[in-house]
Amino acid sequence: MSLRIVKAGVLDSIQDRGRYGWQYLGINPAGTMDSFSASIANILVGNNPDEATIELHFPASIFLFERPALVAISGADFSATINGEPVPASHAFMVNKNSVLQFQEPTKGARAYLAVKGGFLADTWLGSVSTNLKAGMGGYQGRGLRKNDQVFFREDLKYSTILSQKEYMILPWKADLNWNSKTEYANELFIIPGHEWDWLINESKNNFLNTSLTITQQSDRMGYRLNNIPLRTLTNEEIVSSAVSFGTVQLLPGGRLIILMADHQTTGGYPRIAHIISAHLPGAAQMKTGDSIRFKMTDSKTAEGLLIKQQQHLLQLQSACKFRLEEYLNS
Repeated sequence: MSLRIVKAGVLDSIQDRGRYGWQYLGINPAGTMDSFSASIANILVGNNPDEATIELHFPASIFLFERPALVAISGADFSATINGEPVPASHAFMVNKNSVLQFQEPTKGARAYLAVKGGFLADTWLGSVSTNLKAGMGGYQGRGLRKNDQVFFREDLKYSTILSQKEYMILPWKADLNWNSKTEYANELFIIPGHEWDWLINESKNNFLNTSLTITQQSDRMGYRLNNIPLRTLTNEEIVSSAVSFGTVQLLPGGRLIILMADHQTTGGYPRIAHIISAHLPGAAQMKTGDSIRFKMTDSKTAEGLLIKQQQHLLQLQSACKFRLEEYLNS
């Protein structure tokens, strides 16, 4: 009842929503970069949306299923195949014993999420199984997955009768990832002003809001560094190290910007000029080196409304998938 790593990817790790309540000790939440896509993968196989998934980056690992499993992949499209045959993203599918899952090429997005029915057995640390790479705790021995690692399933489910002699079977429904019907720029991220927003001179505010900013190679799960026009402030005042969060946009010395991501530190001493709204963090998580970003200022009411709309989409999807799965597995 396990998944074996045949070939390691560049950085694949077990992640759930993260560990909260420990920031005062300097322990960051970590967790999935794109919690929306991870939730969809879980919902497709009938899991709780918060269940742990494997977060994949391209080139991703090659996996051997040592037992039959009900699986889903959401988020980025890495052209997944089972035994060389393409399987679609955002679908649930059953795989038989000794089937091989691998990924051929990235066609959209930066991070994909692999979920199995029942979830993965993983190391719990401070109430979460998310891999904290710096502390070397949680997930799979506190590290990324390597060749010959064996990730066990929490449940041993029987699909032999349904699969029969088939290597895999795609279930006949798909999750809709488009939770917002409004047409927006794909690279446009809504922000609200940060505590030090008014430190910027007007020209720098205009440059920040009206130019495209590029994600540089110096970017990872801790943060995205941006190649922006250097921004200037009205003051050279230093700030006391203060709390930061996933999505905080900080102004670094020299006027460049960094967006703090899932593995961000708990406090920082750089000006916090903006915060990406929660509903747009999944979109930010699917960006990669070379992608351009445009920021659009909004307000708290709009931010709350978009987050509610996103969560309503997940609840509706959860109800629909639960009904379809029960109908399909019990037929």
